[in-house]
Amino acid sequence: MADDAAFTIQYRKQLHPACCAGCQAVAQTIIDSGLGDYYNHRTATSGQAEPLPDELLQQLRLYDNEELQRSFVHQETGEIREASLILEGITCAACVWLNEHHLQRLPGVVSVEINYTSHRARVRWDNSRIQLSQILEGVAAIGYRAHPYDASRQEALQARERKQAINRLWAAGLSMMQVMMYAVPVYLAGNGEIDRDFLWLLHWASFLLTLPVVLYSCVPFYQGTWRDLKRGRVGMDTPVTLGVLTAFIASTWALLTRVEHGIYFDSVSMFVFLLLGGRYLEGVARRKAGEATESLVKLLPAFAHQLPAWPDSRSVEIPVSTLTPGMLLVIRPGETIPADALVIDGDSHVNEALLTGEGHPIAKHIDSPLIAGSINLDSPLIARVTECGQSTRLAGIVRLLDQALAEKPRLARIADRFAGWFVALLILMAIGSYVVWHMIDPSRALWIMVAVLVISCPCALSLATPAALTAASGHLARLGVLITRGHTLETLARVTDVVFDKTGTLTTGKMTLLEQLTLNGNDPQRSLATAVTLEAGSSHPIAEALRAASTGATLKVAELSGIPGMGQEGIIDGKRWRLGRADFVMALSGQPLPDYAGRHPAASRILLGNETGAVASFAIGDALREDSRATMEALRQRGLTLHMLSGDGEEAVQAIAGQSGIDTWRARATPEDKLAYVEDLQQGGARVLMIGDGINDAPVLARANVSLAMGGGTDVARASGDMVLINDQLALIANAIDLAKRTLTVIRQNLWWALAYNLIALPLAVAGHVTPWVASLGMASSSLLVVSNALRLIKRNA
Repeated sequence: MADDAAFTIQYRKQLHPACCAGCQAVAQTIIDSGLGDYYNHRTATSGQAEPLPDELLQQLRLYDNEELQRSFVHQETGEIREASLILEGITCAACVWLNEHHLQRLPGVVSVEINYTSHRARVRWDNSRIQLSQILEGVAAIGYRAHPYDASRQEALQARERKQAINRLWAAGLSMMQVMMYAVPVYLAGNGEIDRDFLWLLHWASFLLTLPVVLYSCVPFYQGTWRDLKRGRVGMDTPVTLGVLTAFIASTWALLTRVEHGIYFDSVSMFVFLLLGGRYLEGVARRKAGEATESLVKLLPAFAHQLPAWPDSRSVEIPVSTLTPGMLLVIRPGETIPADALVIDGDSHVNEALLTGEGHPIAKHIDSPLIAGSINLDSPLIARVTECGQSTRLAGIVRLLDQALAEKPRLARIADRFAGWFVALLILMAIGSYVVWHMIDPSRALWIMVAVLVISCPCALSLATPAALTAASGHLARLGVLITRGHTLETLARVTDVVFDKTGTLTTGKMTLLEQLTLNGNDPQRSLATAVTLEAGSSHPIAEALRAASTGATLKVAELSGIPGMGQEGIIDGKRWRLGRADFVMALSGQPLPDYAGRHPAASRILLGNETGAVASFAIGDALREDSRATMEALRQRGLTLHMLSGDGEEAVQAIAGQSGIDTWRARATPEDKLAYVEDLQQGGARVLMIGDGINDAPVLARANVSLAMGGGTDVARASGDMVLINDQLALIANAIDLAKRTLTVIRQNLWWALAYNLIALPLAVAGHVTPWVASLGMASSSLLVVSNALRLIKRNA
């Protein structure tokens, strides 16, 4: 450490020295979180935290290796990097709070977002100021373990945690049954019916059978409490630990001093069993709520088949983590595509359902893009890797989903803030109830205090919002709508106006053959083949549209040439043909311009003709998406006001507005005009959902109350949107709004239930109407009910 390094702590408007940056961060976190009185009550000076073992430090520093980081670290602009880490030891929302606040104080850490459901942390840092190993050391220093996310490793970790949870639950359940078997005769027998020596033998047996519960089953509660206390705060495990230890120590003291009416080992074993059972079921429910995100993460295979020198070599199996752009792969039928790639040989169909929500197989041929995580169905494909590791589209989707789940909306922040103070107030209330009842009835004071500590745990309050958001976001991800901001669902449920961009949003954004009019009785297919032949070799959007509409048949052509701004000319079957502007084509025959009308007045029209006159007319334009009109009708039925903004001419915008059923529209709108339009709506009290796809839509997407970017749009638009429509299906917008409203309803139900439960249960416990085991049953049931209610959002027909 440099001699002139200064680490200071601001406490009560005074600066105090600290020995190092770690102590400075911890102390300032305690003070900033409103727990500064900890220093008034501390009875001894804290020593410096013990350094981590050298062996662990060496292991952590291996993660600074650039080659190793390539498989799990995403490099942004400059030295900013982002990684997904899995955290071990997370037991409640307080653990998430502690890790986030501790890591955010490390110099060089840009942001930390932890998903309580999956225990996955998304960390961004400046690699020029801090190394990844130092971040991992920071996590280890407060009693947790962090390592790069690996699906198989997390499955093993979750399996180990489930096994430990079941073992602890089994031990508590077995103890509870045996202790209750000894306790029931004591409760039912009258005075003197059980010999005193035999009675005390039953109490000693209960004590011995309760020891495994206190020494083994309760370890997770002790660990959580100890971690919190080391940081100078109280967490959600603290009341449970205090309740268990108080009841057990008091019962043991009564046993040793032979006070018959102070022994309640049965209550200790029973409420520990109920608490562990509730926590286990809650964990199962949370994992189910987060299945959608985890299913995306687990899509990539562990190995790929590389072709070192195609077509002259056999494939070699290599780990997916070693793939680099440019490598050639063979992807066999039934295999999962390991990286984003481009097909260079082969024809097949690919299932992209988990990524895009598109249920039908998608045809792939030469030059078709492949998305990592999709499944090859029919025949082998040879593909060149374009993106791998954290640069794939799949990795980007997972990052956005993690970001959305980790961001806390307003309701969650309020609940967390209240829950943090609630624990401290709960402990004070428990102590107060003991003092009061000790004056009224000393024999009941201890157990009433234990009941107060156990019954009103704020777990349900802290779970109310995250559980619902995780379930709803997972449901939408399966459908093809990716949530990228934490506030999205809450805001989307309150939307009053929906503003659409035109090109690429309501329309496909691609030139399409909208209409073909065959003149003078000519053959339509022959006419289209002639037009495609004249456009051979051209990359103009009109040529692409004609080729896309044809069967692929072409004719022999001679003297093919193009006249800029006019069209194409060539000789086919001994006749000179022209394709292009009407005056250019009709000049060949010297006839007047034909009189034709079509259904698409705003489209670009080109004429096909030869020396005898006009043969066919083609309307080329931007086609309306198939589900546009149905989507507009669905949104209108939900009471939403619809708008369309476009930079195109008035005639084209009016035509699309008429076809889609939108009454309010504006043409020739610049990005500034769009921004002003949305701001005017907001000033009038509207809550606006903006939907767009282009770079020019980015400012208005960012300004709207909530926004949706088309998955096929620009990177800038997707980065500005609060949601991404992965498969560009507009019909999903109405589904997303419906689910957002149901999510807000579930969150409110959860919060009201948690609040009502605490308001009812706490007074009953203080009044002495609740025994400790009933208190533990109520607390476990409260948390379980909140998570189960959120699981209703997972159902597709919910």
